Amino acid sequence: MTMGPVRYAMIGGGEGAFIGPVHRTAAAIAGNCRLVAGALSADPQKARRSGAAVGLAPERTYDDYEAMIAGELALPESERAEFVAIVTPNHVHAPAAIAAMEAGFPVLTDKPLADTMAAARQILEAARRTGALLGITHTYLGYPMVRQARELVESGELGAVRRVAVRYTQGWLARAEDGVGKQAEWRTDPARSGIAGAFGDIGTHAFNLVEFMTGERMTRIAAELRAAVPGRALDDDGMAMFHLSGGGRGTLVASQICVGDANGLAISIWGERGALHWEQEHPNHLRLARRGEPEQLWTPGVDRGYLGDAAMVATRLPSGHPEGYLEAFANIYHDFALAVRGEVACLPAYAGLDAGMAHMAFVEAAHASSESGASWVNIEELP
Repeated sequence: MTMGPVRYAMIGGGEGAFIGPVHRTAAAIAGNCRLVAGALSADPQKARRSGAAVGLAPERTYDDYEAMIAGELALPESERAEFVAIVTPNHVHAPAAIAAMEAGFPVLTDKPLADTMAAARQILEAARRTGALLGITHTYLGYPMVRQARELVESGELGAVRRVAVRYTQGWLARAEDGVGKQAEWRTDPARSGIAGAFGDIGTHAFNLVEFMTGERMTRIAAELRAAVPGRALDDDGMAMFHLSGGGRGTLVASQICVGDANGLAISIWGERGALHWEQEHPNHLRLARRGEPEQLWTPGVDRGYLGDAAMVATRLPSGHPEGYLEAFANIYHDFALAVRGEVACLPAYAGLDAGMAHMAFVEAAHASSESGASWVNIEELP
């Protein structure tokens, strides 16, 4: 029997990366994962420096992901990586994920699933062909209060969902000069990001949160995307109206040119009998409001007996001790590592392949709607 932490290898996330260190820190917090190998940069010299910086053995630091997959497969099963984490720009997701799955490795990839729907379909086909486990890191699914909100909606506490408002606003790309540097350059480049800018980068998070918390599908969308900063090839600002499968209606805003906003992800869900409100910048507060009753403020904590199972398994600390972004991300790594070893989490904090395909369909539909003057477009229901 394989014992100890689940061993993983990482593609991308080296020098100058934002999300790579987040993944590694989250995996360390999870406590059941250990980084053993990596191809941390497309530049072999950076890959070697990056591997040394995070403590990888020289022989487990590879120049590219092809060499990493081959090198790990050559090791005894008791030593090789047990899954592969992909933390690269979007255009690398498909070839890296497919190569890893074909070699027998489960894959945990950063969102979105791919840069194009065609590439996403290739990942889907490879996953079905190989039977490999694939997860996607939609960070906000790991927050205890997001999971509690889902349970409250599912239990019927609000009644039927009538309206949803979700926004994800940032200001870090508000000026033309903000488009330089490693993080901005690939996100504003269609060749590396795909057909959408802000809607692909953060709009997919907003979309995923709507479907996760309501338990419903977003079925139709009328969207307007634009490049507010002249010269940009991809959208940096956009909004949409949408329909839910249960009959509710909603609005979604995703923008990276909102001056002064840092990471303004917020969602409100109104039902027949009550409403829920959650903000990512205050993640430990979930507000529940009912007509004619005092408003309630729900907070996490291992001593909060009123929380449901899905929130409790994602909670580490006593009440009053804030749990945030890294802890939420750690829940993703924890649950994926369990799945790699054949265990089932209460409600996995990682998004599955179906959710990944759904957010790709959302991006495609939003782009098509905007191109046709914000007309209503059906979001494709994929097999």
